[in-house]
Amino acid sequence: MATTKTAVLAGGCFWCTEAAFEQLEGVLDVTSGYTGGSRETANYRAVCGGDTGHAEAIKITYDPAKISYERLLDVFFDAHDPTQLNRQGNDIGTQYRSAIFYASDDEKQFAEVKIRELNDKRSFPRPIVTKLEPLDEFYKAEDYHQDYARLNPEQPYVQSVSMPKVCKVREKYRGLIRPKEENTNLR
Repeated sequence: MATTKTAVLAGGCFWCTEAAFEQLEGVLDVTSGYTGGSRETANYRAVCGGDTGHAEAIKITYDPAKISYERLLDVFFDAHDPTQLNRQGNDIGTQYRSAIFYASDDEKQFAEVKIRELNDKRSFPRPIVTKLEPLDEFYKAEDYHQDYARLNPEQPYVQSVSMPKVCKVREKYRGLIRPKEENTNLR
């Protein structure tokens, strides 16, 4: 039986990051949810208020024999703007923060090194503001948020915000994209 691992990342609206990661070879599942706050307020209505401590996040279940945690971090930094503090575009508030929720010291160290490397190379026009936060609990979002971009391809937000991020990842990481016949997550 293959061993799987999980990674929890927050890069703004979970519809966008979920869609970007679902197309990757070695990614077995992507779940949209909330982390950084309590169980009692882990729901969309409360989290949208911006004062629960949660971030909209995704939990990626992956096969480390096919894709590494470090590679997931590469994609993460290209799937959103890690230089915007507590926002992604017009989505503003701490619930849209850029954060890596690490489950081990190794994950934290990989993330610290990746951020330092990207800043040293000046990979972005501004310094990365991604927070490193210990993973406490991940709470699955409501069912209607799961696979949102795939199930709602004509929705204006999906077309104008989610799909450009999906396409950017698809273009930059061609070697990581699941073959079309296997990539049923997106159109």
